Amino acid sequence: MSSFVTIYGMKTEIVHVKSASEIEQVAAIAGQVWREHYSSILTTGQIEYMLERFQSVEAVSEQIAKGGYQYYLLGNGDENFGYFAIKQEGESLFLSKYYMQKCYRGRGYASAGFDFIEKFAAGRALASVWLTVNKGNEKSISIYKHRGYVIVKEQVADIGNGFVMDDYIMEKRIETKL
Repeated sequence: MSSFVTIYGMKTEIVHVKSASEIEQVAAIAGQVWREHYSSILTTGQIEYMLERFQSVEAVSEQIAKGGYQYYLLGNGDENFGYFAIKQEGESLFLSKYYMQKCYRGRGYASAGFDFIEKFAAGRALASVWLTVNKGNEKSISIYKHRGYVIVKEQVADIGNGFVMDDYIMEKRIETKL
């Protein structure tokens, strides 16, 4: 099932990922975005390890089937070019992943996704949306701050194979209307 959101005059399609072909699209977008965006932040070895462990068809399928994650593709009705993954954790919504192909950044599509995520959380009366972001990912940190997220703490997590994720945890409080 998909829904359309219009922001800044642009129609954005948000598709709840359920089928094998949609999961394959997520993994393909992940590979493209990660290899392009993170090459200045992480080593090639860590990028490939993280893609296989967290963003492969098998990993995404497992997260949906057993991990409680919901994935959504972002598109314009003609093609999909981004995705995000969310998971409710207690009174908060964890924004686990949010990636978009470079040529679609800065056009308002990400804002449509953020609006959807924040309305999703508000509709469930959740107190906040939180995420982790690599400390070296300055552009994403800037975008999150612009959207009202604040750094609440730092986290270094061992992800195996000699790699760690050195992140900020950012959070945005959600207003729920009674």
